[in-house]
Amino acid sequence: MKVSLSWLSTYVQIPGDVSRLADALTMAGLEVEAVSDRYSYLNTVLVSRIVKIDPHPQAENLSCCRVDIGGRTISVICGASNIRENMRIPAALPGTLLPHGAALEKSVIRGLPSEGMLCSEFELGLGSDKSGIMELADALTPGTRLNGALALSDMVFEVSITPNRPDCLSMMGIAREIAAIERTHATYPEIALPAGRKNIADLSSVTINAPEHCPRYAAVLVEDISVGPSPFWLQDRLLSVGLRPINLIVDVTNFVMMETGQPLHAFDFDRLAQNRIVVRTARDGETFRTLDGKDRILTSDMLMICDGEKPVAIAGVMGGLNSEIEAATRRVLIESAYFSPISIRKTAKKLGLSTDASHRFERGVDPAGTVAAIKRAAQLMVEIGGGTLIGGILDENPVTALPKSIQLKIKDTNRLLGTRLTQKKMVALLESIEFKVEKQQSTALRVVPPTFRVDIERPEDLMEEIARLAGYHTIPTTFPLVPAEVRGAANILAMRDHVKSLMTGFGFSEIITYSFVSQLSGSQLNLTPDDPRRSLLKILNPLTDDQAVMRTSLIPGLLSTLHRNLAQQNRNLKGFEVGKIFIGSGQESLPREIEMLAGIWTGSRVDLSWHAKEADCDFYDIKGIVEALLSGMQIPQVKFTRANIEAASYLRPGHSAQIFSGDQALGVVGEIDPPVLDNFDLKQNSFVFELSLSALAAVVPKSKHARPLPKFPATTRDITLIVDQNIESERILSSIRQADEEWVENLYIFDIFTGNLIPTEKKSVSLRIVYRSEQKTLEDETVNQIHKNITDRILKEFKGTLPA
Repeated sequence: MKVSLSWLSTYVQIPGDVSRLADALTMAGLEVEAVSDRYSYLNTVLVSRIVKIDPHPQAENLSCCRVDIGGRTISVICGASNIRENMRIPAALPGTLLPHGAALEKSVIRGLPSEGMLCSEFELGLGSDKSGIMELADALTPGTRLNGALALSDMVFEVSITPNRPDCLSMMGIAREIAAIERTHATYPEIALPAGRKNIADLSSVTINAPEHCPRYAAVLVEDISVGPSPFWLQDRLLSVGLRPINLIVDVTNFVMMETGQPLHAFDFDRLAQNRIVVRTARDGETFRTLDGKDRILTSDMLMICDGEKPVAIAGVMGGLNSEIEAATRRVLIESAYFSPISIRKTAKKLGLSTDASHRFERGVDPAGTVAAIKRAAQLMVEIGGGTLIGGILDENPVTALPKSIQLKIKDTNRLLGTRLTQKKMVALLESIEFKVEKQQSTALRVVPPTFRVDIERPEDLMEEIARLAGYHTIPTTFPLVPAEVRGAANILAMRDHVKSLMTGFGFSEIITYSFVSQLSGSQLNLTPDDPRRSLLKILNPLTDDQAVMRTSLIPGLLSTLHRNLAQQNRNLKGFEVGKIFIGSGQESLPREIEMLAGIWTGSRVDLSWHAKEADCDFYDIKGIVEALLSGMQIPQVKFTRANIEAASYLRPGHSAQIFSGDQALGVVGEIDPPVLDNFDLKQNSFVFELSLSALAAVVPKSKHARPLPKFPATTRDITLIVDQNIESERILSSIRQADEEWVENLYIFDIFTGNLIPTEKKSVSLRIVYRSEQKTLEDETVNQIHKNITDRILKEFKGTLPA
């Protein structure tokens, strides 16, 4: 919020040191983000003297002026009629940005150059006089900056107001804070309404049908008013805080809002059907056209201000076109109300409509300040607009705001703040911000906060006030007592760091996505109906429909990330995410949380370069990553088996595998099924894996073992089998391992072949077995016999044959 110090000085004495005041406000919790002089645009406007005036040879209404700007003269083409030689005038030089938005440049007017502009009061934003060039005192020296010559300076603070301090969204609110800092008192504007004629109760009425949304509504009536531009001083006040003047009525309501923090609204009284106000909630689907010309569709929880027939405003947010103040308006009904902050916040959010009024109402205005604000507005309209006040005020207050009384204990306050403040000091601090304080013996205080402090509810709120007023810098610095002995990080945290280190070492980038996903994520992954990952936990107040439930898999987040990358023409992606999934157990129970790791690889296997051709990655690339990861974690007895539909419904059948360590299922790996790619609007093959870190933690070796390097050489033997295609190669390897033959150190598949050289529905699987003894060098005869036994056994077990 912008705060003009010249405006502020009408309510409180402003100290001369602006920097110190800005620091003090910041330390008091009102952060001053910027300080500027709103007359700084006059730095390039100089006091000047007209040396000579000649008629323009090409235009009768223009004059060619030679102007002394101090040290040199410039040529200026001017159309004003009040100029004369030796007259002191303000001359704006090129580069000047005038208050009404025009940027001044050198120009050529009717064939002659003009190096500046002679300005009127209005053009400089210093008055409303547009009739001619502004005349300055003869004593002023040409070449002097105009703001310096006229002592024009108004420092403006840009203050960041936290949501819990709506009372500071006004000049009076800031003035009260400065008064507390400077140990003085704020001065409230004097309100003296003239005696009204007639009685408003005979002309209008207010009916509140939704008191829970509108606890208080007040209205006054001014007639015989002339709607026109507001006086310069009022426009200047609004401009100083960044508001655009509109007309007298609107400017007065905005001025009072900025002064007191109470938003007001003005209705054309003669456009209100039956000349009365009804406050009610809207009907579902009801349409209303607001002042910005847009039609708004309403819901039943939105509060509306209506006349005797129709809505005329969305309460606390924006008025309607059908009751707008117009040039012909003569009778004005001024509204000042206290609306429920929650009601206004919901309405503004649903409509996507935020205004200065809703910004204040949804944070909470002073429930006792409605009448004072409306009197202030009526007073100004009568004084400035020449209107006549109708006697009386309509003040409906079905829900009275009772004063809050809070007990504050001295000992508890000092213990929590770490201070040694006395009871007397606390009383002085709280009374400086207009709290009513009563001592209770020497140990406690009974405090009644003013009604504009809607944020004060508990003793802790009072303690915070004492802390900030005493100065946070006065609180001594202490350190918490902690034992010297520290515990090591939890195993799962250490494993998470290890996994991230390994994955980044493989060239994968870490991805972090929201834990909230679409309710349709299970269907998008084609999960089976009884899959536990369909047990969703719904978010009570989701931000969007795409984030309505807690995720039960990391895969949707990775696929959505891939979609965004492809949309940016980045078709190569290697990423992983570590995070929790949440398996729901009903809305009333806590979900089951499982730490997971998932990775995705799409696009090229390697980047195109002079030594490598571009080739797309495939299943074996992502499987290799998983193998390397599990090897790096020293997971024993890792095996990959054909994935069943329940475990990997989102993976392509025949191009996916389940991952085990012994009998412990760890996760799945494979290619995303094309229908699932379609569900995420993806046109590119992608390969993923998903592992349970919780399951991995159970099989990670608790200790590390070492053994001497082998002293004797190894020897290898190969086997090539012809077996049915539906036999998993992993089963063959497992069979050999389970036989636990002595001297078999390692075995692996080095070739699989299908084609015309072998029968249909058969495949050739080539294995290599590594033999080694730790006691001696193995002889060929011994190894051959063992190798033959193994070959015979697996040929029989898998009904295979040897190649012809």
